[in-house]
Amino acid sequence: MKIVVLSRNPNLYSTRRLVEAGKERKHEMVIIDHTKCDIIIERKKPAIRYKQELITDVDAVIPRIGASVTFFGTAVVRQFEMMKVFTAVESQALMRSRDKLRSLQVLSRAGLGLPKTVFTNYSKNVDDVIKSVGGAPLVIKLLEGTQGLGVVLAETHTAAESVLEAFNGLKARVIAQEFIKEAKGADIRVFVVDGVVVGAMKRQGKEGEFRSNLHRGGTAEIFELSVDEENAALKAARVMGLGVAGVDLLQSERGPLILEVNSSPGLEGIESATGKDIAKKIIHYIERHAE
Repeated sequence: MKIVVLSRNPNLYSTRRLVEAGKERKHEMVIIDHTKCDIIIERKKPAIRYKQELITDVDAVIPRIGASVTFFGTAVVRQFEMMKVFTAVESQALMRSRDKLRSLQVLSRAGLGLPKTVFTNYSKNVDDVIKSVGGAPLVIKLLEGTQGLGVVLAETHTAAESVLEAFNGLKARVIAQEFIKEAKGADIRVFVVDGVVVGAMKRQGKEGEFRSNLHRGGTAEIFELSVDEENAALKAARVMGLGVAGVDLLQSERGPLILEVNSSPGLEGIESATGKDIAKKIIHYIERHAE
């Protein structure tokens, strides 16, 4: 098959690994920078141009779309779908996953455990927002943040008021979220491919850091999921409509709580922690569905 990896940087670990795994299976692997594509919309003849040439004879695409270019990247994925090309992550699911508020609403409707969350339209009454999530400490997140950026732990009521008022003044959209103390700065990343858990790791924030993201100096180790944790991760990926997903969850006294469902989860952390060839599993998923 001819498989296109949509990625802005061919040197990224995840991009390299997907290309290697595809070539091992004797597929033609092509890396295309989605931000440099032209989308040609014409009656019954959707097309994509890249470097002055039309992209043709593609069997499948693997989107690796960064958060900062979600709008255009999703449009490119949608165009491939219109060209009847199989995509490892569907455009609709990609958009849904990037909207943190919508994601939480979808997960809540499905009955999944979540930290208590409040979203307001720049409310002046920040006191009520703080009380609604159980008071301080609480977590305040920018709706557009990724990799732990735009996430603040407000340890006191006064600090929370200051942060919320500052974000509101900047017209930055944020959610306030209950702080799960018993998680102790750790979360679980569950990698789901085609409705199956293919790997899980526990990520621990560095000393004095409540965010567990590896980009922020956290550490990771292989983790064995409980039945409840596995079921929660699988259901979260399913209701979000994602064939490939990184589901982040917290361990709490009331069971697993879903933090986020990532549609372009990085491979480096999970492959290093588990020793598993996750890239190959993504290629197998494409083989099952694209041919």
